[in-house]
Amino acid sequence: MALRAWLDARTSWQPEHAPVLLMIPLGLIVTVCVVDVLSPPHVHLGPLLVAAPAITVALAGARTTAVMGALAIAAQVLIGVLRGVADTANVQAQIAALVVVSAVCVAVCVVRGRREQQLHQVRSVAEAAQRVLLQPLPSRAGPLQIAGLYIPAEEEAELGGDLYAAARTSHHSTRLLIGDVRGSGLGAISNTALLLGAFRAAAHRQATLPRLAVHLDAAFRWDTRQWRSQTEQDTVEDFATAMLLDIPDHDPVVHLISCGHPPPLLLRGNRLIPLVAEASHLPIGFGGAFGIADYDVQTFPFEPGDLLLLYTDGVVEARNTDGRFYPFTERAPQWTTDDPDAFLSHLQADLLAHVHAHLDDDAAVVAIRRTASAPPPSAPAR
Repeated sequence: MALRAWLDARTSWQPEHAPVLLMIPLGLIVTVCVVDVLSPPHVHLGPLLVAAPAITVALAGARTTAVMGALAIAAQVLIGVLRGVADTANVQAQIAALVVVSAVCVAVCVVRGRREQQLHQVRSVAEAAQRVLLQPLPSRAGPLQIAGLYIPAEEEAELGGDLYAAARTSHHSTRLLIGDVRGSGLGAISNTALLLGAFRAAAHRQATLPRLAVHLDAAFRWDTRQWRSQTEQDTVEDFATAMLLDIPDHDPVVHLISCGHPPPLLLRGNRLIPLVAEASHLPIGFGGAFGIADYDVQTFPFEPGDLLLLYTDGVVEARNTDGRFYPFTERAPQWTTDDPDAFLSHLQADLLAHVHAHLDDDAAVVAIRRTASAPPPSAPAR
């Protein structure tokens, strides 16, 4: 995490400020040269020249560091010649030390450059995987404005176990999924891809929301267990909390099925209304195992101007250094804006400030605003 932050900061200022900052080691060499030559015979400042290549390591690459090291060595030789002590053991030892230090600094620059290149490649691959798996939500779907936010717990990772997706149906409605897959690492990413793929393949085909929930549970459970022995199936638990929503274009309501997921929040003006479902089902992956063949749908008002907030537990369970949870329900009504993207920008800045830029768990939020009722569908042609 610290390495990535340092690399980002370094790349942000290096092209513009590096030439100016390189005057620091260069000025050090000139100053040591002048002061050492003009000082009394018992004063020796030559050993300070090792600071020049050491400082350059943090400011430039291997080539510039090698040039600065060569200048420091030349300055030490010049000091010895001007003071008439170039052939003494002390000066020769100082020159040898400068050669060794400069070589080590150049080697550090080479290794760091390779590390930066590898990190850049890894980040490029991670960002490409994120774009494929966690595709950006549509900014507009019928009468809805939609925005999504994903903050990984580890800065080096671009995707974890939190997920969201949206799909349009043929009966003029928008379906959304937000979930949190158990665990972390490659296993969680694999299960995330599985659940997202099952949703995208079936969200527009399943006639009802309960049938979609049954399909997701069956697909998730079958795929995560098909290659495991009975012992592994008994010891390994793969599941995902999820919230399924269906928002019709022409009816100011939202239909939802809760599978062990935190309840959505409805922001109406400055008033926050939790949409707590009367029946919260087991997480995805457990339903079929316990014989659940149907899911209860809860319906809540969702009127024009309302802002619906879907989130994972990484938001409400984020702790600061004092152990206090992030007060999401208290902060959300303060950001009165008609733009879901602007709301999520406020939320991201405030959340990261609360945890001092260090999340213990991934966090995902989806903001949906109903702007106005969509025009009624046209009558089919005869």
